[in-house]
Amino acid sequence: MSAAEGLRAPTGADGRELAGRVAVVTGGAGGMGLAAAHALARRGATVAVFDPAAPDPGELAATLEVTADRLRSVAVDVTDGDQVQRAFAELLAERSRLDILVNAAGVAPPTAFEDITQAEWERVLAVNVLGTFLCCRQALPAMRGGGWGRIVNFSSTAGKTISTAGGAHYTTAKHGVLGLTRHLAKDCGRDGITVNAVCPGLIDTPMARALLPGQALEQATRSFPVPRVGQPWEVAELVAFLASDRAAYITGAAIDINGGDLIV
Repeated sequence: MSAAEGLRAPTGADGRELAGRVAVVTGGAGGMGLAAAHALARRGATVAVFDPAAPDPGELAATLEVTADRLRSVAVDVTDGDQVQRAFAELLAERSRLDILVNAAGVAPPTAFEDITQAEWERVLAVNVLGTFLCCRQALPAMRGGGWGRIVNFSSTAGKTISTAGGAHYTTAKHGVLGLTRHLAKDCGRDGITVNAVCPGLIDTPMARALLPGQALEQATRSFPVPRVGQPWEVAELVAFLASDRAAYITGAAIDINGGDLIV
């Protein structure tokens, strides 16, 4: 490769760079998952939203600004292996390919450690870690078959330190997501598949507002180097980049997007 070629971004590094790609976004009915689905669709991808609260397809298509032929809305509990297997099988039967998986499904109860029941512990680990594992397990054969794939897992600043508002089970789960991300990145790199994690801080989502109501969310960010709450679209732009050819040399990374939270 010449020096000049080394300076050029891949062809298609623009608003249609994901045209022809098929993506699955778990937890895509709201918050950062919905924003990620929008960012991928806006770049030309066909998007399947897997969420227990599967939105009405017409309403979701309007929200994502896509035509119905580039959208699926599927009711899926990512902790149920049979549901996950069926959803991926139906998508692959229809589209014959899968290129991008965004594991955004997550729950973060604020329960104090001594009050966490075994059932709640298992539920939080199941949604955040087991769900990520089950979806990756279904996606990887199709990606390997196509010789190309992008997996973006949602961890958190809690995966780097401890949770700001969630409980110990959430902190544990998000650390687990990072371990799974790194292991898969090592296993899949030679197959043309990258596996990365995004680690959002305090982002303006319904879940964050429930954990830090009123002005608590804004107050918690005032000491950050960028002293404000993050927006879902900012995280979605990072996800879309990692899902593109422009990020082909990034794998096994855990990328912070938190206004500098962890350096103060």
